[in-house]
Amino acid sequence: MRIRKPWSARLFEVVNVLLLLVLVFVTLYPMYYIFIVSISDGSAVNRGLVKFWPQDMTLEAYAIIFKNKDIWNAYSNTLLYTSVGTAINVICSAMCAFALSRRDMYGRNVFIFMIAFTMFLSGGLIPTYLVVQKLGLIDTMWAMVLPPAINTFNMLIMKTFFEGIPVSLQESAFLDGANDFQILFRIILPLSMPIMATMVLFYAVHHWNSFFPALLYLNSKDMYPVQVLLRNIVIAGEFSDQSSEIGSVGSSFRVVATNYKYAVIIITVLPILIVYPYLQKYFAKGVMIGALKG
Repeated sequence: MRIRKPWSARLFEVVNVLLLLVLVFVTLYPMYYIFIVSISDGSAVNRGLVKFWPQDMTLEAYAIIFKNKDIWNAYSNTLLYTSVGTAINVICSAMCAFALSRRDMYGRNVFIFMIAFTMFLSGGLIPTYLVVQKLGLIDTMWAMVLPPAINTFNMLIMKTFFEGIPVSLQESAFLDGANDFQILFRIILPLSMPIMATMVLFYAVHHWNSFFPALLYLNSKDMYPVQVLLRNIVIAGEFSDQSSEIGSVGSSFRVVATNYKYAVIIITVLPILIVYPYLQKYFAKGVMIGALKG
């Protein structure tokens, strides 16, 4: 027999659904608006006619972007920084987390305190720049990937996860003659795929969205990541050699600066939007396990 819900419960469900729909709209509409503007006719954009649907659809803005060598160069730089930086982050964080997760490590609590202390107090921007400069990393790829090699918060999450793996597995491996590196890479990491996928997502998104270190450490425009190029286009209004392309079609108002800016934003965030759904299940599981254990 079906139980009839009281009117207060039904009212709560209706209000809850409405609030969630409003939240979804507020969250998704800005990205949707950027997309429809990027594929709309420039004259319609200038007249403010693009609200919910694209007007006189055109892909000329994307055609101009894909013909721009600066975009392709910046994209290749970003892919390089993201792949190399994420690999360094995950390996260094895993090695540090594994060492700190060992109960028999001498001075373990002292090292944990010293590492956690950096979350609240750092050397500052100028000392960090001087260190990078003295190491000869200015205007090199390593200035983008070595200074943020370990994120303390992410490393502590990995440490908590590793502590939840039974110690008996490590003891058995020691009895079989395995050393610490073999235990880490052959036993601990294969059992830690949820947290590893989470860390890959965290670090990859960080490197992909990073632009401030490039402004500090990179002097050559040929080494700029795509986020710096996007910042120059959207904020500083720099269009380099693509301004002639926009002007060549400007007589028909098919493409204007706004089309170009929004199209660059779309191609910048698209890779993360594609990758995220595949890692989302590991993301939730890894964070919850790393946060609740220990």
